[in-house]
Amino acid sequence: MARPEGADTPLDAVVLAGGAARRMGGIDKPGLAVGGRTLLERVTDAVRAHNAAERPARGHGEDGARVVVVGPPRPSPRALYVREDPPGSGPVPALRTGLAHVRAPRFALLAADLPHLAPAHLAVLDAALEAGGTGAVFADSAGREQWLTGVWRTDAVRAALADYRGRSLYGLLGPLEPRTVRLADDLAVADCDTPDDLARARRLLDPPGG
Repeated sequence: MARPEGADTPLDAVVLAGGAARRMGGIDKPGLAVGGRTLLERVTDAVRAHNAAERPARGHGEDGARVVVVGPPRPSPRALYVREDPPGSGPVPALRTGLAHVRAPRFALLAADLPHLAPAHLAVLDAALEAGGTGAVFADSAGREQWLTGVWRTDAVRAALADYRGRSLYGLLGPLEPRTVRLADDLAVADCDTPDDLARARRLLDPPGG
């Protein structure tokens, strides 16, 4: 089966980091520290490490890859920071804004609060996309697609957005019929929506005695 266009180029990323974090009391959730790095840093580091790991096989590293963070600008991590209009208007406007700055034929769409996301997870999604189709997303152990943990063909999502007037990522991305990658456990897609989620991530990732 033919490899999708752009399979030999670095992976861009759109990271959604502008939510209200209501279940966390409205705090700056992407800026919370877990295991010595902020949640946002952990996600962007995973993207860059994935691209660097692909360098021997593909002749590319992270050079030329673009990480677009849709949310308030901050000194770290380094990224292109943009805001949807109006700020906080939801994931579809945020994706629309971020995707306008993607240059690569493939991009990862990610939440900013995935403390366990690793380069190996992105490699699995990337490989699934290379097998064909418009996208690849993780499904949790219950079989639910995780729309903010996926890799997509840029042109396919741009075309879908051009005619979409809804508000849900499911309504936008579901009709693209992405490949689903079932997880043996849910750590890769375990986000930090609540204080209990954050406490669990810190138990697993903070150094002993830290």
